[in-house]
Amino acid sequence: MNLLWVLLRQRLRRDRVQLVLWIVGTGALALMATTAVTTTFGDLAEREGILRLTLVAPAILMFRGTPNGAEEGQFVFFLIFALMALLAGLMSTFLAVRHTRGDEEAGRAELVAATPASRMLPTTATVIHGVLANAVLGLAVGVAFVASGLETRGSFVAGAAIAACGVTFLSIGLVFAQLFRTSRAANAAGVAAVIAAYFVRGIGDAAGEPSDDGLHRTPLWISWLSPIGWGQRTGAFAENDLAPLVVAVISAVVFVALVYVFQSSRDSGASVLPGFRGRDHAGPILSSSFGLAWTLNTGAVVSWAIGAAVMGALATSLTPLVDQIGSDVPEVAVRLQQMAGPDATLEQALTTTFFSVIGILASACALQLIMRARQEEVHGTAETVLSTPVPRQRWLGEYGAIALLGVLVVLAVAMLGAFAGAQSADDPAGMSQDAAQAAIAQLPAVLVYLGVGMLLFVLVPRVMIGVAWAALTLGAFFGVFGELLGLPDWVRDLSPFAHSPLPIGDDIDWTGGVWMIAIGLVAISVAIVAMRRREVVTGG
Repeated sequence: MNLLWVLLRQRLRRDRVQLVLWIVGTGALALMATTAVTTTFGDLAEREGILRLTLVAPAILMFRGTPNGAEEGQFVFFLIFALMALLAGLMSTFLAVRHTRGDEEAGRAELVAATPASRMLPTTATVIHGVLANAVLGLAVGVAFVASGLETRGSFVAGAAIAACGVTFLSIGLVFAQLFRTSRAANAAGVAAVIAAYFVRGIGDAAGEPSDDGLHRTPLWISWLSPIGWGQRTGAFAENDLAPLVVAVISAVVFVALVYVFQSSRDSGASVLPGFRGRDHAGPILSSSFGLAWTLNTGAVVSWAIGAAVMGALATSLTPLVDQIGSDVPEVAVRLQQMAGPDATLEQALTTTFFSVIGILASACALQLIMRARQEEVHGTAETVLSTPVPRQRWLGEYGAIALLGVLVVLAVAMLGAFAGAQSADDPAGMSQDAAQAAIAQLPAVLVYLGVGMLLFVLVPRVMIGVAWAALTLGAFFGVFGELLGLPDWVRDLSPFAHSPLPIGDDIDWTGGVWMIAIGLVAISVAIVAMRRREVVTGG
């Protein structure tokens, strides 16, 4: 028991910054979302109108949740639960891989296994650590909801649902850490599983059966395949049914038991799945450090580009529904035009709103590609590259250039998707032009996040991943959804997305965009110059 406490304390100390950022950020998201809904949608009729919009455009449910009533708590749960569960899933899979496969790659696991702790006790400590982290996360969400004035039981049912989702993804992350030979592959599989669960839940919600009053929806059976779907079925602030969380607990127990079976039957550093054998001879693209970095990041760019293509197609293909939305749910039409500007048509407002989300995807792509440089550093492979005639500044600059190239690919693919979707509009040429302008308008904010990511990599490498994701999450929430949720101006102004040029009308104000481009370029330049004196930091 004493050894278990030592290992658990080591994990708590090692993760003290990352976990605080994840937990406080998610709790703050719950608090601000509730406050904004209370302020902006305080009228029951407004909330009912927005929920009935899902009858007209069920695709909205892909990014929200299951409507389960129009009371304040029910409406908040509909708006924000899926996003918070997504954050809990990412936090948990990263934690699971970091303390298992990550430690094996770094050689720490073998050193610990040589002590009386053996090989099994560290895994037990990681399981307990992850469960405690998710329990605190669920408690933070529940307290945030209660502090904002929502009903106590529903608040803590929502918190329990978040914690249960996180624990399930923790167990899935632990399984991936056993299956794959590298932490990079295990993390990629974990992120893919979380995103897949988010969209499987969304498909089940969108294809579900709506009630006659349009305020409730019974998800399709496919949502039972998603841990996020299990959490939604608690019906927090309505049914408050904890029974679906039993599925999450049972699944987590089964996955953890599978982890112990794998752990007892494989060698340290080995994996259940054999690694793919590489080519005997490298291709010409790997003859340079730039080509190596691009090869390592190709998969990530393709993944973000696919998501952007889908969003781009939705941005313009949904415009035939705009007239119906404007007549059936005028409150939503008003909110969309507030977000896009008074001179925007409803079609332009919808396109601009979707491309704001594409801007978030592009920023996430930029940050992930810079984080890859950090992963290469942690795994020791960066040292091998830097031992050749490749200066530190050039190495980081190449990752920055690849991140910018990846962003351009994501935005270009989104435009192509929008052009395809615009063919069903009344004015395909005009809609395509609006989409192109909206895509270009995302570049300034993306440059800011690219610069911030590179600065974090140089100045605080050990916490850069958690801090960068937290900054993007809060920036997206404040800037893209702040107007819709009625957040104060000073809060929205904290986000780069709030200052993106609005490509509406003949006069497009690029003042904020120019400033952000300047800030991003300065941050990138400072990071590259400062990299000259920065030592390689291999610790995770």
